[in-house]
Amino acid sequence: MSFVHKMLARYRADVHSGVRQMTFPPSCIPGPPSLAAFARRGVIIIFAMLASSAELSAQELEPRRWGHLPLGVNFAGLGYIRTEGDIALDPVLRLTDVEVELDTAALKYIRTFGLFGKSARFDLVQAYQEGEWTGLLNDAPAAAQRSGFTDTSLRFAINLFGAPPLEGAEFAQYRAGLKSDTIIGAGLIVTLPTGEYFSDKLINLGENRYSIRPQVGVVHERGKWSFEFTGATWFFTENDDFFGGMELEQDPLVTMQGHVIHTFRPGLWLGASLGYDFGGQSTVNGDKKDDSREILSWGVTCGVSVSRSVGFKFGYIDQGTRRQTGSDLGHFVAAVSVMW
Repeated sequence: MSFVHKMLARYRADVHSGVRQMTFPPSCIPGPPSLAAFARRGVIIIFAMLASSAELSAQELEPRRWGHLPLGVNFAGLGYIRTEGDIALDPVLRLTDVEVELDTAALKYIRTFGLFGKSARFDLVQAYQEGEWTGLLNDAPAAAQRSGFTDTSLRFAINLFGAPPLEGAEFAQYRAGLKSDTIIGAGLIVTLPTGEYFSDKLINLGENRYSIRPQVGVVHERGKWSFEFTGATWFFTENDDFFGGMELEQDPLVTMQGHVIHTFRPGLWLGASLGYDFGGQSTVNGDKKDDSREILSWGVTCGVSVSRSVGFKFGYIDQGTRRQTGSDLGHFVAAVSVMW
């Protein structure tokens, strides 16, 4: 039995026996709360803080996303992410010292092409995760483990200004003579509900819903320096098979991120990133919850090419909530990519 189910089971036993007296502020819930009311409140808080992959991945903080690439090129990448952190929940849940350790292996494929006289690209990402959530439930140790595939992510992007569609030697000649450049792009990410999901579990690697994320990006390059900005909004469809047969809805989640990148030489660069997310309030069975996100993230990334076709990337991302409840996570990233 998972520690979430243990929590609900313990409260069910206490409520039925009359042992436990719940301590809610009088302004929140008048009189003793029912088990159903507690479960509805507890379920959504735990889901929001422990099980939402949107919160875990909202700030990807990926620099060079709008970079100018030659046409007709393929990229394949393999990445590893180690995530560790703490999760602060509403004290009424009696669930404390909650920690998460998550290992993610991800495959990524990119194909560049020309479209309407512009340079464009298509991305496909599929990840596999293994994770453990631990904590104290009523001061007793408890844990839950998950492993499986996550939801599949598809991305289409097109550079609307700058970054002309060029191939091979023509592309190399254009980039070599460029002293400054400005690129404006637009993208759309669609997340498919292909990941592992069980409606009788709160912590899932998949979300059992679609998400659609339109993006806009601006890049200004000057000499060895590059300045990037990406703004996006997550839109979520309903999850009509949420925990215990409930229906989950979520308001749009707005994300913004900026990057400053310095290129020391061709194939060696270092980037510093800052991101901010807000919104994403949840509604369960028509009942709005006080769980809006406000997340501040920062990161550093280093990229190095060992040949014309093989490159490595290493980075660290720190993600922290600006609210009393939420997650404070650290992500260690390592990836290798091959171009052909």
